[in-house]
Amino acid sequence: MKTSISMGVLVVSLLSSLLMDGASSRKDHCHADDRAALLSIDAALGNYFSARWTSDDRACCSWASVHCDPFSGRVTDLYFAQLPNFTGTIPDAIAGLTHLTVLEFDHLPGVSGAIPPAIAKLSNLSELIISWTSVSGPVPSFLGKLTQLTLLDLSFNSLSGEIPASIAALPYLNSIDISRNRLTGALPPLLFSRLSHSSSQQPAYLRLSHNNLSGSIPAEFAGVEFAQVDLSRNAFAGDASPLFGVAKQLQYLDLSRNAFSFNLSGVELPEQINGALLSHNAIYGGIPAQFGDVAHLYALNVSYNRLCGEVPSSLMPGQSSSSDVFCFQHNKCLCGAPLPPCNSLI
Repeated sequence: MKTSISMGVLVVSLLSSLLMDGASSRKDHCHADDRAALLSIDAALGNYFSARWTSDDRACCSWASVHCDPFSGRVTDLYFAQLPNFTGTIPDAIAGLTHLTVLEFDHLPGVSGAIPPAIAKLSNLSELIISWTSVSGPVPSFLGKLTQLTLLDLSFNSLSGEIPASIAALPYLNSIDISRNRLTGALPPLLFSRLSHSSSQQPAYLRLSHNNLSGSIPAEFAGVEFAQVDLSRNAFAGDASPLFGVAKQLQYLDLSRNAFSFNLSGVELPEQINGALLSHNAIYGGIPAQFGDVAHLYALNVSYNRLCGEVPSSLMPGQSSSSDVFCFQHNKCLCGAPLPPCNSLI
């Protein structure tokens, strides 16, 4: 009996060793198509990596900024981040990396031009990050062809125009950050709609701050389970109350410096929310008592609105950072600690 167990263990060990050796062998020997694509990318970037990307013809998976699948040996991740004197445009040769799942250009102010159509050919791409660059032009509609995309980060660039409706059709996209650009127009009404109809709904992350976006919150957003929403410093208007709700998964909400106008009295905050920044809008009504019962609400700012009534006593000074007088000032007739007493307004 012991002999058969020992033999079984030996067989498993041998198989594991062979698999590891095979994976290592595939990783060490770069696929010819991927190596050619990488060298074309480098040539388009002025041979930035020439000293490091040609030292070993076989091991492109060990080259700087390159990551491969350990079993197939194909290039899956390409990271260009915080590289000194890195300049140029995003090369069309990117399309040659057909197994790419992650593409990142991050903190590279010397990268300019438009997002190239070649990216649409990366059918396996799940994460696209082009952030803190000088990339300009529109957010291209061809991004809607990236059907495996889960994360789109185009923040801190010089992009202009509208958010294309085509990205609303992406079935797995649950994180969008296009903050700090020059976007205009309204939100696509069906953004994240595929998530809201999923049986195992993923929480959504939407960050669009510091743009020139306008219009109202799509009614369809009421069915999306947002974890984070930052629409601050735009020109949105209308009713944002569908984003609220005690049963929501929302952890952070920033609607500040817009033109939202809705009655705050009837809304409820989720138990787990830690930040609700609503300042500089036209929100009216009163602060619900329920706000004071949210244990982890460390940042509440409702200043510069049209609120009235008494601040809930559970938001008194010393309770949290939300109790600062500056978080409640400049409202129509809001009163009570940390503001002056309500009887002083009579």
